[in-house]
Amino acid sequence: MTYELMIPTIKTYLLRLQANICFSFEQEEHYGKFITDDWVRHTEGSGKTCVLTEGQVIERGAVNFSHISGVNLPASATTRRPQCTAASFQAMGLSLVIHPRNPYVPTVHMNLRFIALEQTNSPDPGWWFGGGFDLTPYYAFSEDCQHWHRTAKAACDPFGEQVYAQYKKKCDDYFYLPHRKEWRGIGGIFFDDVNQWSVQTCFSFIQSVGDHFLKAYLPILQRYKTKPYGDRERQFQAYRRGRYVEFNLLYDRGTLFGLQSGGRIESILTSMPPQANWQYAWQAEPGSPECALTEKFLVPQEWIL
Repeated sequence: MTYELMIPTIKTYLLRLQANICFSFEQEEHYGKFITDDWVRHTEGSGKTCVLTEGQVIERGAVNFSHISGVNLPASATTRRPQCTAASFQAMGLSLVIHPRNPYVPTVHMNLRFIALEQTNSPDPGWWFGGGFDLTPYYAFSEDCQHWHRTAKAACDPFGEQVYAQYKKKCDDYFYLPHRKEWRGIGGIFFDDVNQWSVQTCFSFIQSVGDHFLKAYLPILQRYKTKPYGDRERQFQAYRRGRYVEFNLLYDRGTLFGLQSGGRIESILTSMPPQANWQYAWQAEPGSPECALTEKFLVPQEWIL
């Protein structure tokens, strides 16, 4: 089957996954609901933006689907494909970021995307998948890190023994703030240029990643969503959220792709946390849980024992 014939199937899956994820998060809330915004931009594309704000569990969450096209592939997608700079394209994806209220619940991100070129002079097949999921805790616990990575590995294992290790390293390399010399979180899996198998097998891999997301995250959210916390924890959460903003605006390819392709700015910036702060030359107290985050957890390591 050609990739053109797969496009409706991919779109149907991503929309169903979006609906299931939104429903599952609403079950964790007492009253919070996602607001759904179906949008169309003339001939450029369409999408569905789902946003939940000011919930008891989710302070801000966005689960967004888009399907767009254009006449010039954005620069953020052509760094390894200079021959594709002038190619017309279509891009489809599901992207989510959940910023929980409780500082003991990590922020989480997932992205699944498919890009196809209308024409290219490259021997490349002209399409590829990308995405992954990663976890950004504020107060971290080893058992949660292990569960997160075990589930990520389970998503990858049917596709080869080395797939998890390869995409875990890519995640560690990608979610790094060079100006801080610091990693954003505990990683997960990250991949781009996935077209080494048939389009059906590549799509099956994307489905496996998408289907394992809630298995990886919901047990962690459920464990800590009612854990007591105080102003100290909230202040530290806001401080660390500042790092999240820095990465998204300076380095995140998805954000850059959306901006460079003339994307819908309201949907693109739903990934931003509702509150964040920056403190000049702040240092965590040695031996504190805040200090343990950067010294113990925000260092790439093998979490699966």
